[in-house]
This record gives sequence, structure tokens and C-alpha cells, in this order.
Amino acid sequence: MSFSGALRRNVLLLSVCQGLMLSGSSLIVATSALTGLSLASNSLWATVPLSCMYVGTLLTTFPASLMMKRIGRRAGFMIGPLAGLVGAAVAIHAITERDFWLFCAGSFLIGVLNGVGHYYRFAAADVSGSAYRSRAISWVLAGGVVAAFVGPNLAAFNRDLIAGFPFAGSYASLLIVYSLSILLASFLRISPPTEVERHGSQRPLKAIICQPVFFVPVAGALIAYGVMNLVMTSTPLAMAGCGHSFSDTAFVIEWHVLAMFLPSFFTGNLITRFGVLRIMGIGVLMLFASVAASLNGDTVAHFVAALVLLGLGWNFLFIGGTTLVTESYTPSEKAKTQGLNDLMIFGTVALTAGISGVVHEIAGWQMLNLLVLPFLALVLLLIIWFSRVRQSEGAI
Repeated sequence: MSFSGALRRNVLLLSVCQGLMLSGSSLIVATSALTGLSLASNSLWATVPLSCMYVGTLLTTFPASLMMKRIGRRAGFMIGPLAGLVGAAVAIHAITERDFWLFCAGSFLIGVLNGVGHYYRFAAADVSGSAYRSRAISWVLAGGVVAAFVGPNLAAFNRDLIAGFPFAGSYASLLIVYSLSILLASFLRISPPTEVERHGSQRPLKAIICQPVFFVPVAGALIAYGVMNLVMTSTPLAMAGCGHSFSDTAFVIEWHVLAMFLPSFFTGNLITRFGVLRIMGIGVLMLFASVAASLNGDTVAHFVAALVLLGLGWNFLFIGGTTLVTESYTPSEKAKTQGLNDLMIFGTVALTAGISGVVHEIAGWQMLNLLVLPFLALVLLLIIWFSRVRQSEGAI
């Protein structure tokens, strides 16, 4: 199989769908905490709506994987955005009615869409074969480059589209974004699950989890996403507290999302050339550098540097972890293993989104950054250990 023809077409479609989904997510990241702050009765609850989105993702991930095992990727990727459309409509109504909990409900439904859409990367891995797996995953995640520009700018340009209700117009633009996702998914040509995938023999999940080739990459991806989300979610609050404008915040989020996904054009090639564990290790070092930048000052330039390094580190760790975990299961074990992988990752994401506002309010921006250091040290030690294990086995 060569990386051309139907394979390239499917990967490109998945990449654009990924970009549309993440455009919605980056718009919500830029606006949700500020909208929640305006609707909530207590500032401690400002990030609860964003946490609700991640809870929706968390609760959907495992069922979505099992659903697509039965009905196929194409049908699943058309069903998911329907929940996003309903969620966006509910969020608009909540803002105009100034109903905090209804806004949380709309955010939850958008999370359901994301719970399905996060399988775009695994769909690319499934159709590409081992020779092109890291490249296909990278290409799909590269669709997030679109999100770096589209999401924050849609948020800023449409902020006052509905007079008297800040950000209601931003959420209205999601109706178009999610409709396009459904349309593009209809053009995917991915074979339905085989009989082996549906009914083949499987090991217990415990046996899969106990493999270093499972728990090391999952720990890396989990901590990468958790650290990134904890810091990113608090950034709009931290910047507002420092007196920076919303346009400055949108600018920082734009560069952060760009840093998350632009490297995807070459991360797969770097993994092929230098090895997945080396790239994951470099990702951890970038996250350490992000913390250093955050602790060094609170100007817009400091926020840009910190969030760019945060995005780069996430990219190397997450793509590396996603690539490596595909070695841990057989075709018949794919659905439940991928489902468990994303359940653990987005459980962490939901938790960090929920606590970030509280931690920021109680401890402050600098302490929030300091709290992530032990987790980064842990994943770096795991990567070094597993690298030595694989070296002793003759492969990295």
C-alpha cells in the first residue's frame, strides 16, 4: 500500500473533519471561561461549562468506539456532529436567556461530538497500515492548523453578532462548522469492520493494560493532554487578571493551537527517523520549558512563549503516544483498547478542565504551573525506562 489514491483521500477528509472539530473546540476554549464567568453566580464556577464539554467527551469515548465497531467509521462520523449542532443551538439559547446550567448542557452535547471525532486519528491509523501509520496520524492532527486560525477568529469576529449577548454569535458560527463536518464525513470511503474485528478472540483488558507498550504511551498522552488542558483552560482567566484584552487572549490561543498542530506535518517523519520514544521525551522537555516561560513573567510575550511551548510539547507526546499504543492490540481488540485509551485521556481532560478555575482562583497562575512539574517528571522517567527496555530488546 502506498500513501496515495484512496488512502490519501480518506486521510485528507479525516484531517479536514479534525480541523473543523478542533476549530469548534478552540473557539470554546477562548470563550467558555469568560462566558461562564458572566453567567455564573460564583467566579469559581467559570470553567465548569468547559469541564462539562470534556465530561461529554469522556462519557462518549468508549461507547463511540463500540458503536463504530458495529456500524463503521463513516456512519459514526456523521452521527457525532448532530450532537454538536444541538449543543451549539442550546448554548446560544442559554446565553440569550442568561442560564448558566443550560449553557453547561449545551457544552456537554458539544463534548459528545468531540468524543466521536477524536477517533479521526485512529481511523487514519486503521486504514494506513504500519508503514504509514505515524504519518497518517500526523496528517489528521495537522488539520488542527485550521483550528488555530478559524476558532479564535470566529470567536472574536462574531463576539457581538447578537447584540447585547457577548459570544452568542460566536456559538452561532458553530452551526455552520458542524454541518460541514457531516457533509465531508459522507464522502469517506472506509471499509466496514471485518468479521475478525467484530468477533475475533480477545485478551482481557487487564492483559492489554499491563503491557508497557500500552501504559507508557497512555501515560504520556494522558499527562500531555492533562497538563496542556489545565494550563490552557486557565490562560484566559490569567490574562484577564493581568489586564490583557480579549483580542490578546484570542491571539495567544491562536498561536497555542497553531503550535499544537503545525508540527504534525513533520512529527510522523521525525518519529520514523529518530524513534517514537525519543520524540516523546523531547515533548516532555518542551513542557518543562513552557512552565519556565510561565514563571518568568506575565506579559503577552510570556503567555505566547509559554503556550507555544505547551502546544509543541503536547504534539510530540500525543502523536508519539497515539502511534505507540497501536502496537498494543490485535484487530479484534482494537475497539475496546482505543476506547479505554481515550476514556482515560479524556477523563483526565474533564478533571483538569473542572479544577483549573478553582486552582487558578485559589492558588494563582504561577502555582498552577508549578503543580504540573511532578507529573512531567513521572512521564519522563517512564519514557527513559521503556526506552532502555526496548533497547535491550533491539528496537526503540
